[in-house]
Amino acid sequence: MPLTPATPAPAATTSGARVPVLSAWWVLIAGVSGLGASMALTIDKFKLLANPTYVPSCNINPIVSCGSVMNTPQAAALGFPNPLLGIIGFTVVLVTGVLAVAKVTLPQWYWIGLSFGTLVGAVMVHWLIFQSLYRIGALCPYCMVVWAITVPLLVVLLTIVSRDRGGALARVAYQWRWSIVTLWFTAVFLMIMVRFWDYWSTLW
Repeated sequence: MPLTPATPAPAATTSGARVPVLSAWWVLIAGVSGLGASMALTIDKFKLLANPTYVPSCNINPIVSCGSVMNTPQAAALGFPNPLLGIIGFTVVLVTGVLAVAKVTLPQWYWIGLSFGTLVGAVMVHWLIFQSLYRIGALCPYCMVVWAITVPLLVVLLTIVSRDRGGALARVAYQWRWSIVTLWFTAVFLMIMVRFWDYWSTLW
């Protein structure tokens, strides 16, 4: 009887990044929330284009007003409404989260690519924060949902990518990652309070 060579173990199980359960769920939640906010913005934008007198659902007061942001050049930084980028990007995040929660192993290069894309998104978010506070002078609630999601999502993705590698600096960054996120939220909150203090003070 001829001998058959032993079948090598598949390499796919060793080439993927390990995703902790909480991280997988956060990616899924971020995808759902970001996609929902992007779709809401897109729908309101189309309604506004069809009817210039339409009042977007997120117009709350003179400061917290999507309508004040939608009609600015910054709302279409690449020549089309910014929320369309969010629909594309957060759809990818949503699908990734579903796969991660289902414990489907994705290759390391995929997580690295998604982290890089999220990093680009985080850079754009900070540009939009600056524009909203110091150029437009208004806050878009749905946009702020995207702000609040993108930075923690980037931290989670970088944690997934670098979980089992990196030197002392990477380990310190890993240990303090949520403290850094908390400081970021605090800084953005304080900038909003200071920038619009003249209005907030009238509400008391």
